Amino acid sequence: MARIATAEIEQLKKDVSVERLVEAAGIALTKSGKDKTGHCPFHADDTASLVVTPAKNLWHCFGCGIGGGPIDWVMKRQGVSFRHAVELLRDGTVWQSSGETVIKHATVKRLDAPVASEADDATLLKQVIDYYHQSLKTSPEALAYLESRGMTGQVGAEAIDTFQLGFANRTLGLRLPDKNRKAGADIRTRLEVIGIYRESGHEHFNGSLIIPIQNEHGITTEVYGRKITDNLRKGTPQHLYLPGPHRGVFNVRALPVSEEIILCEALIDALTFWCAGYRNVTSSYGIDGLTDDHLAAFQQHGTKRVLIAYDRDEAGERGAVKAAERLMAAGIDCYRIQFPKNMDANEYALKVAPAVKSLGIVIRQAQWMGNGVPPAREVGGWHEHAIVTASSLAADGVAAKEEAIPEPTIASPIPPAPTSENPTEQNDTDLILAYGERRYRIRGWNKPLNPEALKINLLVSHDERFHIDTFDLYQAKARAAYIKQAGIELGEAEDVLKHDLGKILLKLETLQAEQHKAILHKQDATPLMSETEQAAALTLLKAPDLMTRILVDFNACGVIGEETNKLVGYLAAVSRQLDKPLAVLIQSSSAAGKSSLMDAVLAMMPDEAQVRYSAMTGQSLFYMGEANLKHKILAIAEEEGAAQASYALKLLQSDGQVSMASTGKDATTGLLTTHEYKVEGPVMLFLTTTAIDIDEELLNRCVVLTVNESREQTRAIHIQQRQRQTLQGLLADEEREAILTLHQNAQRLLRPVKVVNPYADQLTFSDNQTRTRRDHMKYLSLISTIAYLHQYQRAIKTVQHRGKTVSYIEVTPDDIAMANRLAHEVLGRTLDELPPQTRKLLSTLHTWITSECERQTIRQTDFRFSRRQVRELTGWGDTQLKIHLARLVELEYTLTHRVARGQGFDYELLYSGEGDRGTRFMMGLADLTQHAGEKSATPYSYDAQRSGQNEGWSALGRGAVGDWPGHGRPDDIGRNTNTGAASNQNITEDAPIAYVNGQHAPSHRSQTSHTATLDA
Repeated sequence: MARIATAEIEQLKKDVSVERLVEAAGIALTKSGKDKTGHCPFHADDTASLVVTPAKNLWHCFGCGIGGGPIDWVMKRQGVSFRHAVELLRDGTVWQSSGETVIKHATVKRLDAPVASEADDATLLKQVIDYYHQSLKTSPEALAYLESRGMTGQVGAEAIDTFQLGFANRTLGLRLPDKNRKAGADIRTRLEVIGIYRESGHEHFNGSLIIPIQNEHGITTEVYGRKITDNLRKGTPQHLYLPGPHRGVFNVRALPVSEEIILCEALIDALTFWCAGYRNVTSSYGIDGLTDDHLAAFQQHGTKRVLIAYDRDEAGERGAVKAAERLMAAGIDCYRIQFPKNMDANEYALKVAPAVKSLGIVIRQAQWMGNGVPPAREVGGWHEHAIVTASSLAADGVAAKEEAIPEPTIASPIPPAPTSENPTEQNDTDLILAYGERRYRIRGWNKPLNPEALKINLLVSHDERFHIDTFDLYQAKARAAYIKQAGIELGEAEDVLKHDLGKILLKLETLQAEQHKAILHKQDATPLMSETEQAAALTLLKAPDLMTRILVDFNACGVIGEETNKLVGYLAAVSRQLDKPLAVLIQSSSAAGKSSLMDAVLAMMPDEAQVRYSAMTGQSLFYMGEANLKHKILAIAEEEGAAQASYALKLLQSDGQVSMASTGKDATTGLLTTHEYKVEGPVMLFLTTTAIDIDEELLNRCVVLTVNESREQTRAIHIQQRQRQTLQGLLADEEREAILTLHQNAQRLLRPVKVVNPYADQLTFSDNQTRTRRDHMKYLSLISTIAYLHQYQRAIKTVQHRGKTVSYIEVTPDDIAMANRLAHEVLGRTLDELPPQTRKLLSTLHTWITSECERQTIRQTDFRFSRRQVRELTGWGDTQLKIHLARLVELEYTLTHRVARGQGFDYELLYSGEGDRGTRFMMGLADLTQHAGEKSATPYSYDAQRSGQNEGWSALGRGAVGDWPGHGRPDDIGRNTNTGAASNQNITEDAPIAYVNGQHAPSHRSQTSHTATLDA
């Protein structure tokens, strides 16, 4: 029996006023304190014993001893049942009945009848269906049932209206005349003939969801009822139909639209397909309910294929075979939609969401049920025929609200259902296996893969007997102990349990292998690009001004200045694809922006190409997986956080791999043995640090970038930060995501291709220090990276070698010129004995003291200065100044003097700007003028003092260079005689010394072919 929702009853008790109901009955009420009193109509009352309490919306008669709320008043006053009283109040009827006697039982229905007695049978049935339809729309419990079956939202509401779904809530009888009256007897007799009422006088579909079966003209030929509650009396059927043979076909209007029809076992399953967008669906009347009406409709409308979607149980399989035999005998091809074991369409769609994808999978994987080779499928797949859109139904004369149902995306295939002898249930924590009558629940199996152990929590049960324990499944002794105790608890033979444990072991190894494979696949998964995104990325990679575009995009993302650092950082990240990638170390003081620079570079790289950590322990690198870092960026926020792992990081950068031997137990014997852990490269390292003194071994393996800490740069950053707070800044933030996505997609398009440098034999590089052996390799890698980044602008060449075809691209002189512009600054810093901040302090002191000496007409040796003066000059903090000034004293660039008074010190500058060692090195092509039509890419010199003043490069073709030394020993090549120069000067043919193929050579006007000239 359908129940009225408790919430609805409480709402009626709250909304309907007892006072108004009593007054509507013609009873005068008199105020008595907070209450009102009157004469009770239910007995002879001379003392006004009826009391109404408006505040509580209750009434009570002291004479009768009865009372209650509004529903109780209507039940007593009208002599009706509780449900009838609720319907009267819901209908809004107020009774005027003063002077009436008490009614023991009402025989005249006060609600309007939804059916007409003079209507024919078809119209009468339609009126009942319409009433059921309206009842469903106002029935919370029926709507909740539909939602529990997946019919929600707009598509659920559309299904209710399209198929005239209804709900029989036993209120139909409350609106019909009673059978003790002639009109009531006539209408109830006719409804009994139709099948709406039974001979007992009860409503046939009471408490059921109603699904009418209608023909092409909207005439109802059959009605299906499904009880919406499961707590029914024993023997109460859940599924009901009208008496007599089944007539009609559900959703017959879809048959003319599609040549392929999905045939379900139940109407709820058919509605599930329909709500998921598969509108070419119908249903039989159970497993043996394929009628002649179905066959006739299929043949009439030219159905070519039927996809049988019966339940995946024993009865469903038998029914599917019988239905297929009848359909194929009629010339219709049949396919079987395979759900997981013991599932129907509705249950499957609810458990494997979204239904549009999960049902699409089983439709595409439907199995041919005939003999021999299945008929050829049409190009484009079935699904073009398997979807009947709302627009196609509308074109066939059926009203529809949607214009089209989009084709669902194909999801991953569903794992095959387990066999009947080993059913499997699996969730996030539990794995359940069954062997015979023994049920095994396993926990802890899905931990990270460990080849040496498989520790699980295993519960075995049989009826009410069980045994549970936690043990290592790989340990033979632990297995034997578990089997023995479980055999005692369950009364099973140990051989049987031993056989079960063997199956469990193999099953868990398979699942763990699949889990590990899925993790690796997830780590290496590359997001798919649309055609538009791919075209935009290719356009970027083919841009002639690609390097300029990169700088423009950095600026658009909010990174101001630091042009050289941005380009070198970007190219170093690209070099991860090479066999010898670059390593980058960003060095600066705290809050200078080193982390922002690293974040900006990494943001333009794909997520799958980088691994980021804040810190690393000493052994952590060895356990990261053999290929997890190959051709990736390993970024560590602070070099101090990787201090313990510095040894491994240095080996990984130099050798391209690291390996470690560790002692552990053998999984089979349990004896101690040696295990090898190996991590393969190449890997691009990206570090930041605030330290002044850096491990020399790590430093000479990295390209050192220093952040511009000038006041001008700080001012530019402040301006940028303020602009970010404006509307223009807000829009720029929105654009930033698009720019980052563009560069990430471009990185994903870079192909693994070899790079050949045909000008390598003509390159020169400084050789006055041992460490330039590594710096030279950085220089070559930088050239190769630039060429690799421009691979879509280079011709792919091939060569045959040992029976293999090797593809490669070639370096161009432009690539070398660009590398020179970048490397002369960043590589030159590593040859300087002073850190960049210390070098900047020295340059500032020299400029200031030189100016003061000229103004005061004194010698530099007579000028003294204090730390306070330097703080006022530079604006540096005391701690920062102490560190760098102490370094200048240690390296004898300055000299300390004790003051005449007090305990302080004065300083004297010993540095004169001449003969400074290690501030210049040479690199580039010796001469390319012999290559017709090609630009010359000539050697560059590096002036370390000017590196902090000339941020980046101001124009293509010009680098920061200084004067050549005019004196000094031959091995002092690279000393700068004018470190205080503030302007860029080109190297002319008057330079006394030049590099030719790595050798010193005197330069004069007759040696123009070996003169170092800048590429314009």
